Amino acid sequence: MPAGEPQLQHLLTLAAIAREGSFSAAADRLGYTQSAVSQQIRRLEHAVGHILVERPGGPRQVRLTPAGELLIGHAEAIRARLASARADLAALADGSAGVLRVGCYQSVGVRVLPRVLGAFRARWPLVGVELTEAEDDGELLRAIERGELDLSFVVYPMPPGPFGQAELMEDPYVAVVRADHRLAAGAGPIRLSDLAGEPLVTYAHMREVHAIENRLARPELAGQVIFRSNDNGTILGLAAEGVGVAVISWLSVDPRRSDVRVRRLAGVSPRVVGIAWHRDRYRIAAAEAFVRLAQQESLLEHRDAAAGV
Repeated sequence: MPAGEPQLQHLLTLAAIAREGSFSAAADRLGYTQSAVSQQIRRLEHAVGHILVERPGGPRQVRLTPAGELLIGHAEAIRARLASARADLAALADGSAGVLRVGCYQSVGVRVLPRVLGAFRARWPLVGVELTEAEDDGELLRAIERGELDLSFVVYPMPPGPFGQAELMEDPYVAVVRADHRLAAGAGPIRLSDLAGEPLVTYAHMREVHAIENRLARPELAGQVIFRSNDNGTILGLAAEGVGVAVISWLSVDPRRSDVRVRRLAGVSPRVVGIAWHRDRYRIAAAEAFVRLAQQESLLEHRDAAAGV
């Protein structure tokens, strides 16, 4: 009667005997002694309740019994799956397979991320990208700290924390107005003083440092904001309808819209977009490649921004 379950190593030893034709050659291949190989086969035969190997003795090759031939088919399948698993683990270790968890917010998701993903997938086709979107990059940074994300797009300044980071591009602040608005006329940047008395629409939930009145160092602008939204399309739609002047960054603008005019704000430092990771955790090669591609593709977007405003 069978006793116990077949052990994986014993099945692999049986497969080696079938390939090599003898206990001694299988032992050499596996790095065991011949007696250890014989012992493993006896235990396997005891476990399955069948004689698996005919032992003719002398110089003649050993042969598998019908039961051994049946079992070897399963053993070879297991050996192949293990080889495949080792290849997958090696690919995961060098970053050519697996999943990369990336966080982003809306403007980057519309303008920068598609370029980066297109380039990344062409170079790393076996690496899946799992995207997490949030209205606030502070939420994404907390996810990095908890180990839930590998990388995230962020806006500087960075809060304190265990973060590594790389700058990607400058994203200038702009005013977006209806095509027939008084600020639509003329060329070049406009001044913050030109916004005096204008109703404003802008971003809603975000880290306090990113609030427009704080980024522009004009706390009085908070009193002019009549609507805040987390959706860039809503903000631009309100500007197009003349509800207010949208004060946002260049990446938040849809360049295909013809019903608005975009004017850069003079004397205002651009916000800086970056990408961050947990500095104390191991980064696979694919993550490092993603960062490099994000830098390259952001440079192209930055050139577009410079030309557009």
